[in-house]
Amino acid sequence: MSHVEHQLLDVNGIQLSLYGAGPAQGRPVWLLHGFPECWHAWRHVIDALAAAGYRVWVPEMRGYGRSSAPEAVEAYDLPSLGNDILGAMDALGQTRAAVIGHDWGAPVAWSLALRAPERVEVVGGFSVPYGGRPKRPATELLREAFGDRFNYILYFQTPGVAEAELDADIPRTLRIMLQACSAEVPKDLFLRDKPAGSRLFEGLADPGVPPAWCDDESFQHYLATFTGRGFGPALNWYRNFQRNWALSEPLAERRIEQPALFLIGDHDPVGTLEAHTLARMAQWVPRVEAHTLADCGHWLQGEKPAEVNARLLDFLARHYPAGGVSPA
Repeated sequence: MSHVEHQLLDVNGIQLSLYGAGPAQGRPVWLLHGFPECWHAWRHVIDALAAAGYRVWVPEMRGYGRSSAPEAVEAYDLPSLGNDILGAMDALGQTRAAVIGHDWGAPVAWSLALRAPERVEVVGGFSVPYGGRPKRPATELLREAFGDRFNYILYFQTPGVAEAELDADIPRTLRIMLQACSAEVPKDLFLRDKPAGSRLFEGLADPGVPPAWCDDESFQHYLATFTGRGFGPALNWYRNFQRNWALSEPLAERRIEQPALFLIGDHDPVGTLEAHTLARMAQWVPRVEAHTLADCGHWLQGEKPAEVNARLLDFLARHYPAGGVSPA
């Protein structure tokens, strides 16, 4: 892996744990991880971008690892998460950057592109698309759609409930999550039907070891992210759907006009859950370049690093070349 530097930045009322790699004068590219992941999930992308001449910045998002974890649920709404990145950009003297997010990092990236288009030159979202502001909060729509059936997002809503299950055995939780949302299992396994009163891991077996694409060194980074802290702060991101929807009202008619890249795996269960959003994406992100990765689950950067890097480097070379004028 490329030489990586670490620092703690005081931004937006928190301490943000931040990793950097690549030439100091390289154009900045921000990589935002999702749930339940860590900065190290971007390891292959960091190497590729740094080798191409970009300056790569990879935060441990608030609630994860060595970054602050505020107690209040509302501290994890999208504007707060995005302002952490803008504050870090300010601290580092960056006026514009490329911002790429995966899973929950994708909504942060899409939101930043909408809220601060003058700061985000190009944007990318992996696994989670953007299809405009829904007519009602997602949790309301999910309750109607699932009724008496289990849905993991609804299961995550009540503080303390999901934590009791996920925190009980952190290595087991991570092993199950990494396998159950990968191409190693049937696409519908993670979203299989079960009663609303079920627990997340009912019907999911512990594989005993992490997936082959997550070696032991990488898995130790995942473990370190949650050991001693648990999953509560990360789950609070899910508890802001209604708040995020209310706060996004001023952006309801705004489209993402920047060049945009979207990647998703053909075995990603999120693709099933987000089918309606995917269908609307071109309307709300008119310059999007969308690609589906074959034989790939939710964890694109780990499962298919060569293809992810090729798609991302090609996109950046055309819209945000490493040899261009640094926006910092």
